[in-house]
Amino acid sequence: MTCERISLLRNIGQFDSVNAGAQLPLSKFALIYAENGRGKTTLATVLRALKSGDTQPIADRRRLGSQHPPHIVLTVGGAPVVFQNGAWSSTQPHIEVFDDAFVAANVCSGMEIETVHRKNLHELILGAQGVALNNAVQTHVDRIEQHNRDLRTKEGAIPAAARGALDVETFCALAADPDIEGKITDAERNLAAARSADAIGRQPEFVALSLPAFDRAALNAVLRRNLAALEADAARRVTTHLQSLGRDGEAWVSDGMSRIEGASEGHGHEVCPFCAQNLAGSSLIQHYQAYFSEAYRELKSALQAVEQAASANHGGEAQAAFERAVRVAIQNREFWRGFLDVPEVDVDTAAIARAWMAARDAVLTTLRAKVASPLEPMTLPDAAITALDTYEQQRVAITALSTRLQDCNAQIAVVKERAAGADVATLAADLARLNAVRQRHDAAIAPRCDEYLAEKAAKTATEAARVAARTALDQYRQNIFPAYQVAINGYLQRFNAGFRLEAVASVNNRGGSSANYNVLINNVSVALAANEGPSFRNTLSAGDRNTLALAFFFASLEQAPQLAQKIVVIDDPMTSLDEHRSLTTVQEMRRLEARVTQMIVLSHSKPFLCALWEGADTDTRSAMRIARHGAGSILANWDVRQDCITEHDRRHELVERYLNASDPATERAVAAALRPILEAFMRVAYPAVFPPGTMLGHFHNICQQRLNTPNQLLDANDTAELRALLDYANRFHHDTNAAWETAAINDQELTGYCSRVLRFTRRA
Repeated sequence: MTCERISLLRNIGQFDSVNAGAQLPLSKFALIYAENGRGKTTLATVLRALKSGDTQPIADRRRLGSQHPPHIVLTVGGAPVVFQNGAWSSTQPHIEVFDDAFVAANVCSGMEIETVHRKNLHELILGAQGVALNNAVQTHVDRIEQHNRDLRTKEGAIPAAARGALDVETFCALAADPDIEGKITDAERNLAAARSADAIGRQPEFVALSLPAFDRAALNAVLRRNLAALEADAARRVTTHLQSLGRDGEAWVSDGMSRIEGASEGHGHEVCPFCAQNLAGSSLIQHYQAYFSEAYRELKSALQAVEQAASANHGGEAQAAFERAVRVAIQNREFWRGFLDVPEVDVDTAAIARAWMAARDAVLTTLRAKVASPLEPMTLPDAAITALDTYEQQRVAITALSTRLQDCNAQIAVVKERAAGADVATLAADLARLNAVRQRHDAAIAPRCDEYLAEKAAKTATEAARVAARTALDQYRQNIFPAYQVAINGYLQRFNAGFRLEAVASVNNRGGSSANYNVLINNVSVALAANEGPSFRNTLSAGDRNTLALAFFFASLEQAPQLAQKIVVIDDPMTSLDEHRSLTTVQEMRRLEARVTQMIVLSHSKPFLCALWEGADTDTRSAMRIARHGAGSILANWDVRQDCITEHDRRHELVERYLNASDPATERAVAAALRPILEAFMRVAYPAVFPPGTMLGHFHNICQQRLNTPNQLLDANDTAELRALLDYANRFHHDTNAAWETAAINDQELTGYCSRVLRFTRRA
């Protein structure tokens, strides 16, 4: 596929509305001549933009003063390609352009090499395959940068207070723990214990809590007791009498009986302690003696003992002691609950006191009734049993609570032991980590951590992909960069450059990959940049830099795949090249032209383009020129042949044409051409003796002087012929004849001398 025509250039650069290109075909090898400033760079820019589809370069070259935007129509591969309304209809990626933009992008800007040049040169060296590999690496690098930005955002969404001293990565990696609450509680207690080690050492364990029991069996036993030996009639008579005595009658009589018995022991007979009468004959006294016997006294003593025990065990002091024990248990529980699970001490001491007093009062009331009627068997009344049952429930509950509290004493011993040797810092760190686990899996924070971990995993995967891509790129570069160095040095050698490149290599950095190299001049390595001393900017001339750029371009094409399908555009490769490099440049361009689909060369140098033209295949070459037209430029046909032939060639052609047909209009010009033809011949045939500026007369004298010597130049006949030809030619030369423009010309004479001059200059 080739670019066949430039059909329309409108409102761009120097081109107002140019459509002449539609009749000017661009062949496989197309030359375009233009003076500087006429539009060569504009055409190169158009073709470069066509390659990439970039619209900005076209917009930047909008014709000054134009009312409408640029409009371009090219014919590529037989089909129109249009730029209109700020867009290309299609692109042609197979186009490669060498121009100032290529130099500025890939080699240097003026005398300076910037980072962007090295990056672009890196891509140039890599070629399409390498650029694809490098782009893959850079894509992964850019993605990693995006990952990092996203990670910072996601990290910021996780409260620092929740993480504590942990970094976000460690925090998010904390695994869930189903028993975290229990572990945190234990850790808090352990830490609290460690911080309160002295107080823990002093704090007592739980002591037993208890309520005294009422011995119902003993109560019932003593209540059922009577005097089995006492006759019923005697008991009835005594009871009746005692009742008649009123309150405390039985006690009064009992006391009296003890006095009677005491008096009888002293006097030998029983007398009344009140009236001193002899009581020996009293039947009632006998009944009293039976009633208030030893058994009676033992029963009374037993009743009193039970009553006293009930009063002592269940009295106010016992109740006060119980309440103190409960208060101590509550205080102990408040202390220890910070270090272990301790059951609640929920004791209603008022209710217990009421139940306790009710039971005690019921028992004492019953005992007192028994004491009043010791011979009457009794049982606990229902009210007393109810009171005792209520109290017993309270007592059993207190016993159970006491057991639970005392069961904690084993754990308390462990807490005391751990607190004595605990490391507060370690325990604090353990608690902080457990709290972090709880925070990590909090419903509000867990999704954020999961997003962070997902982003982290994605970054890890991208980093792995980057490593793989980097490995592939490095393997590719290991081959391509040495090969490129060889290729470019080959071109520099053929371009007769006085320098070479060394250490052409790829360099990886955060901003992407770039190329680096040193310039080797006189076997001295010169860096691209230096704070002082030799460097690229002060060792290479403008011509050297342009030669280097052209060598870069040619070497990159060496590595390009599908080179045969390329359209190569070269704009002014001779801009700053020294004259001794022009021939090699022409030769290399001819070699390249044979290997590509199409080559388009633009230049302001006619000799350079003529040199390309003369060696090109006449069937595949074409030429046009960009000419001035008013205030702008147009495309026009270029007759290269007229610009390729020299003045010497024109003189020869003029003389030959006159010999073929006499033309009075040209005869004076023919006569004036004879002497320059002879001079041109002498400069080529005898350069040492006839340098520029030498006169033919002087040369003839030398020939005359050297006749028949080893240094002879012309023989005698040729020397004489030269003299004759010179004498005729001088008649029409301004240096030897002031009236040369009016000297008479005879056609026959002129024809003869024309034949003799041409014959003389064709001699071996």
